[in-house]
Formats: sequence, structure tokens, C-alpha cells
Amino acid sequence: MIIGIVGGTIHSTINHPFYDGRKLLIVDRTNPDGATTGKYLIAVDSVGAGVGQRVLVLDEGTGARQVLNDPIGPVRSVIVGIIDEIAQSQHGK
Repeated sequence: MIIGIVGGTIHSTINHPFYDGRKLLIVDRTNPDGATTGKYLIAVDSVGAGVGQRVLVLDEGTGARQVLNDPIGPVRSVIVGIIDEIAQSQHGK
């Protein structure tokens, strides 16, 4: 799983039919503390995320296809959650 912030949307005039009606978002990868790593990925939105929102991304093809209910879809990354807050664990203290 990857934590990131939605930086923008992708628009295309020509694409694989799998992506018809699906929203593609640019996700800037972050550390749990919110600092950006300088890396990004493009993910299919499955939760209605928008620009500026912190999200949880599943970056594994088989899992992404399961979330999107398409066993042969050409997809690797899917946004599976919008993060409200990340709390520091007090486990063991």
C-alpha cells in the first residue's frame, strides 16, 4: 500500500476501452508524516477522491483488478481509500 496526495487528473482522447468511464489521478507519493518523496504514480480512482486529498493506493495488479472487478483489466494501481488522519501508534509504551 502507498500513501499519497492527489495532485491532478489525467485526461486522454485515446485510451484502452478498460479506462472508459474511469477517472485516472496523479498521486504524489508521501511518507506517513506527509512529506512528499518526489515520486508519483497514476491510479484508477475507485472511491471518488479529488485533488489535494490524501489517499491510500493499492499498487499491485492482481489486487487492483479484484477491486475493479475485472480479471483481465490492464491496471496496476487503484485508489482504495481517502485518509482522514494518520495517528502515531502508542503500542508498547
